[in-house]
Amino acid sequence: MLEEPEIDGSSSPFARFAAELRRARRAKGWSQVQTGKRMGYSNTLVSYIEGVKRPPTRKFAVKADEVFETGEAFYELWRRCTRAALLEGFEEFADCEGRCRRLRTFELGVIPGIFQTPAYAAALETAAVQRGSITPVQADERIAYLAARQRRLLEQKTPPIIHAVMDESCLMRPVGGQAVMRGQLDHIEELASRPYITIQIAPLTLAEYRPFLLPLTLLTLPDRTVIGYSESQLRGYLERNRDIVSARDRDYDRLQVESLSTGASLAKIRAVRKDIQ
Repeated sequence: MLEEPEIDGSSSPFARFAAELRRARRAKGWSQVQTGKRMGYSNTLVSYIEGVKRPPTRKFAVKADEVFETGEAFYELWRRCTRAALLEGFEEFADCEGRCRRLRTFELGVIPGIFQTPAYAAALETAAVQRGSITPVQADERIAYLAARQRRLLEQKTPPIIHAVMDESCLMRPVGGQAVMRGQLDHIEELASRPYITIQIAPLTLAEYRPFLLPLTLLTLPDRTVIGYSESQLRGYLERNRDIVSARDRDYDRLQVESLSTGASLAKIRAVRKDIQ
């Protein structure tokens, strides 16, 4: 039997999870096959996670705590992995997003995350890896986290009311190539047919009269509190100041009025989709 290579648990949160999983398994005297059977996963997945080739999921971490009787140790390690892959400040926003009853968002340049297809999201994260901004493991974790976030927001029994205004540039940037964009625009059209989702396009002709220079999200929470969220290149900002949020709220109302109607927006999306060969 080949000797398993040691893992440097200090190199990343994912490596720490892998090292602790291997340590706990060896302490029990279990093989990867035996561990997989006890956890309800394949030994291949156990091997990949131990080899830091695939990030653990929340479900995997919870099951590991149950099987190894470690309380919430693996769950906490998973949370550290998640935080490492996300912008500082985003995790708090995502928690609020999952509880909101109304979501209004403006996006510039790329399709809003909650509307992205797996292929579109993967293209963005692959580019970030190629730039050296994140690691391949972090890219996988971001994609998995986005999928979980979409399910939590869009597939709940009573989803929030969602209003999205996309700058026309979101439709024009061919992220992932033509096939990916065709699938993405088809997905947006399907989302627009859902009764709780409204999609508008802010045309490029708004020029300097577009009220926002950067992407923005406004969340209305169950207690009717409204909070704002925006991002820089390095971190996210959750805004609770009532005066600032009220000003952004007014600007968003103005953006809705000045954007294309829902019918005209859908026609614009279909026209762009038709032009993609």
